Amino acid sequence: MTYKTILVQCDAAKNVGRRLDVAAELAQQQGAHLVALHARQPFQTPAFFDGGFPMDDFFKSYEASANADLATATAAFEKATKGRHLSTELRVVDGFIDSELTTHARYADLLVLGQTDPENTLPTPADLPEAVALASGRPVLVVPYIGVTTSPGKTVMLCWNASRESAHAATAALPLLKTAAKVIVLAIDAKSSPAGHGAEPGADVATWLARHGVKVTVQRDVAADADVGATILSRAADHAVDLIVMGLYGHSRMREMVLGGASRTLLASMTVPVLMVH
Repeated sequence: MTYKTILVQCDAAKNVGRRLDVAAELAQQQGAHLVALHARQPFQTPAFFDGGFPMDDFFKSYEASANADLATATAAFEKATKGRHLSTELRVVDGFIDSELTTHARYADLLVLGQTDPENTLPTPADLPEAVALASGRPVLVVPYIGVTTSPGKTVMLCWNASRESAHAATAALPLLKTAAKVIVLAIDAKSSPAGHGAEPGADVATWLARHGVKVTVQRDVAADADVGATILSRAADHAVDLIVMGLYGHSRMREMVLGGASRTLLASMTVPVLMVH
């Protein structure tokens, strides 16, 4: 099992090259077709428009900005893929980035997005990564806006709580888990139950992964009163993890995101890429 199509968000953000580099490297490793999606947000009449200025002036300004953004995105994509032996495609669509990514992600095996950057000046929804992950049903690899120091996938941490979401995440990440040098199954505050963990939390999933040829170890931990997300990040730092895999917990109702605490912490404070699946 490998990823055959990887979709990456390709906008005019100042750090877009960081996520494009990760996506291109993964596509090369997996032998995947790489699709960079650039969405041109539709023209909207300014809220303050009172007819005092010609509408054509507003549209020309919008068009110039949209063309400049496309040129920036195109240059970044060409730079990230130059010299690589890849099947690539730059796909330009008209629409809002969250809905377009959600739709196009359904025809890809993996989606690569950037972590929300507090200094971003583009009209990108602050909840884009979680919104797309929840709506698309596809695995989403979120790249920290500060970038990465090494290509993700050598030392991987799988956050396991025996839930449907963590099972989906483990399955979606198999192409990366199978090629990793080390996979750590992290079970936090795990308790045995008929519908969850077995007698030895983490042992069942480790056995399943081993049958796929994954080099796996199990670590059980206790968060106690601490934030589970903070514990995950701490253990990731302890083991020099370069990729975290976890289930995404929550739902979206009328664009109001409701997430689990660990998901919220990792999306806000990630220091390495996080692959999440709902």
